[in-house]
Amino acid sequence: MKYNEISHFSHPQHTLTFDYTETPFKCDGCKEVGIGSHYRCSFCDFDLHTHCAIPSLSIHHPFYTKCSFQFFSRPPGNTPRYCNACEKDVTGFVYHCKSCGFDLHPCCAKLPMVLDDGETNLYLYRKVRAPCHKCGRKGRSWSYRSSCKKYNLHVACVREMLVENWHELYFGYGKGIKKLENRIPSLKNTLQTPHKRRKGKVKKCCEMAGLALQFVISAVLGDPTSLIAGVIGTLMS
Repeated sequence: MKYNEISHFSHPQHTLTFDYTETPFKCDGCKEVGIGSHYRCSFCDFDLHTHCAIPSLSIHHPFYTKCSFQFFSRPPGNTPRYCNACEKDVTGFVYHCKSCGFDLHPCCAKLPMVLDDGETNLYLYRKVRAPCHKCGRKGRSWSYRSSCKKYNLHVACVREMLVENWHELYFGYGKGIKKLENRIPSLKNTLQTPHKRRKGKVKKCCEMAGLALQFVISAVLGDPTSLIAGVIGTLMS
């Protein structure tokens, strides 16, 4: 087996090879959308987020200090479950705490506590009291918040934007490479701008909001790198 190949219990017939793509894919482990670095079987069109391909048997998360999350290949029990980070349904691989009943998608469980592009820091919070820059509401799911505390974005809102914009890609046309402009969802005019300040400050805030959105999207998709954020930023402009 080559250094960039792995064997995985969910796809025993072939090895999976490390791959990188700027085209969105649907992870066959957690059933969520991904982009960037992942493991793939080109024979079967089978893809796994890196977090799903090489999961930890158990994890602890700073937001749930009393919980121990165990890895499951399918949601436990017979009742519908949802991710406590992004509020989306859990339909595949999941980290589950038996004592508390909390669930986390693998990519949500591994969301970086700090996103740093060298200029702007975004910090992950379980809850924030300020409204989300996308939906204008408070509370709800986990949020990324800027170091100046003037910008907030729900992880759930990012998920919703991706689902809305990629619905046709996966349910209307099936898998496959689309035109470049369709690889990343069009998110123009999706951010709320409630600030009533001088034009210069409003522009600066909106520029920061757009930059923050790029990095949060890349993190939610399982590849929180500046390269992917740059790709997303180019296609959003």
